[in-house]
Amino acid sequence: MTSAKYDVLGIGNAIFDILVQTDEGFLAAHGMTKGGMALIDEARAASIYRDMGPATEMSGGSAANTIVGLANLGARAAYVGKVKDDQIGRLYTHDIRAAGVAFETMPAADGPATGCSYILVTPDGERTMNTYLGAAQELTPDDIDAAEIAASGVIYLEGYLWDPKNAKEAFVKASTIAHDAGRQVALTLSDSFCVDRYRDEFLDLMRKGTVDLIFANEAELHSLYQTSDFDTALTQLRSDTKLGIVTRSEKGCVVASKDGVVAVPAFPIDRMVDTTGAGDLFAAGFLFGLARNAGFEAAGRLGALAAAEIIQHIGARPQASLRELAQQNGLPV
Repeated sequence: MTSAKYDVLGIGNAIFDILVQTDEGFLAAHGMTKGGMALIDEARAASIYRDMGPATEMSGGSAANTIVGLANLGARAAYVGKVKDDQIGRLYTHDIRAAGVAFETMPAADGPATGCSYILVTPDGERTMNTYLGAAQELTPDDIDAAEIAASGVIYLEGYLWDPKNAKEAFVKASTIAHDAGRQVALTLSDSFCVDRYRDEFLDLMRKGTVDLIFANEAELHSLYQTSDFDTALTQLRSDTKLGIVTRSEKGCVVASKDGVVAVPAFPIDRMVDTTGAGDLFAAGFLFGLARNAGFEAAGRLGALAAAEIIQHIGARPQASLRELAQQNGLPV
């Protein structure tokens, strides 16, 4: 196997994030399910945006957040996602490249606008997302560059990609190329509502070996196996995939493989501000640890460190150098 040009390449819905701090009354007035992710059309997007207060705006999307976190740690990182050649699409492209990520996907010349997610953050730090996929769902198998995939140590896919049909085909194409090149494929389940929609298909991807690593939080794991018992779900996960990484908020995470289960505590924080991107940044730290052959425990600690940084401020972009934080805490970089 040739050495990798990139440590991790992420494929996901390229979504521009628009975040605002609000209260539960706003969610109720707009009929939103707190803590979830709803897919919306352009008209609803316009209505929510009109009623939102002053916002923080930045390039986002689950896999993109992870890839930016990896670049911040010092990894060689690349991203594949579709934007339109419009004002927000150009802003998105500049933003992600400025973060040190290789981003070469051709923008769409026509069709729907660049995707946006309207993220409402309540005082308890919980985030509620309303996503207009827009151009993101125009990602097709033609956007998958075989040489770029084969040159990446790990391909990281987001569960949200399973919503648009063409993106689903792009996902499977990338996985096949990666495995033919001896690379690993990771999938994040993204959202318990997403798991509800595609449970059988996700289990099929795991059991057939289309994906090698699974990232999930507790809610997603319970949804996947339709059980409220954590140990039962974890046992099933160990039999269905090579490596399962489950985040448990303040209880830290568990790393489950055929060889056993490693529990890693959460990193201490001063104050929870916004959970947007917590799972994405955890995955960044963990994948960085894997790329550095640091072992499961150190990888879990790197994930916990990155997640702790992100939840103490608004937005899913690190505001401190994760690399420096890792060094200060004696973690491998």
